[in-house]
Amino acid sequence: MRHHILALFLAAVHLHAAEPIRVLVWDEQQPEQKQGYGEKFLGEMLAAHLAKLPRLAVKTAKLDEADQGLSDAALDATDVLIFWSHRRAKEQNDARAEAVVKRVKEGKLGFIGLHSAHWAKPFVRLMQERAKADALKQVPEAERATAKWEFVNEAPYYKLIGRASRITPYVEKVEGAVWRLTLPQCVFPAYRNDGMPSHVTTLLPQHPIAAGLPAQWDIPRTEMYGEPFHVPTPDEVVFEEKWDKGEHFRSGCVWTVGQGHVFYFRPGHETYPIFQQAETLRVMENAVRWMGAD
Repeated sequence: MRHHILALFLAAVHLHAAEPIRVLVWDEQQPEQKQGYGEKFLGEMLAAHLAKLPRLAVKTAKLDEADQGLSDAALDATDVLIFWSHRRAKEQNDARAEAVVKRVKEGKLGFIGLHSAHWAKPFVRLMQERAKADALKQVPEAERATAKWEFVNEAPYYKLIGRASRITPYVEKVEGAVWRLTLPQCVFPAYRNDGMPSHVTTLLPQHPIAAGLPAQWDIPRTEMYGEPFHVPTPDEVVFEEKWDKGEHFRSGCVWTVGQGHVFYFRPGHETYPIFQQAETLRVMENAVRWMGAD
């Protein structure tokens, strides 16, 4: 009897291991992407590459579909959501964004934000949820259950900041024993789209997202983002980018939000074929497999 139960257990483990990781590549499909990717959109190119790899089942979605491509059924059939957006973040449906956030927090969905998706509604909301969890830890334990909260900066979309701006998020106790949390701006004070190369350093070579990547590698043409990046402190920074004019950026950041994982990967400007480069594609493959294994 014991051997029979063991055999059933091993068969179940083998069956689970053989199941594909279900990936949904969501893309705003900005027309300027054609400058970098020709007849296909960025998300279509990335999805086509991932679909060729073993044990990945890949679908695409876009803003102009029903439920913006993020219906409950679509999300329930997804293990890892890759998200690219830029100019149309305010058009993203709040309810659909919350559906993504809910599943990430429950550990049912991994979220990968690419480049200008730093202002995508799901990414912003996930960073807000992480900021709230971090802020609660700053409250004395005896006060946590009864603490009164005020949240500031709930809609940071397309609001730029200066270098002298206070780093968000931050928490402070104000009048009336209220804890005020200024939520993350999810942006940075400097960017430059001159197509100059960036130099990537793999900071955590043992991390699964960095598997098979060199210690240093270049992206020949890209847009520059310059620190500080106004987000909660990442749990891990896997990659850092630098530019010849002196800027740098934490370009591969991982957070735990609830029971799920969020990965932000900075490269991916729409007018350059960044997701035709072997190293960036390897990052995507590694991130999908790591999150899908969870």
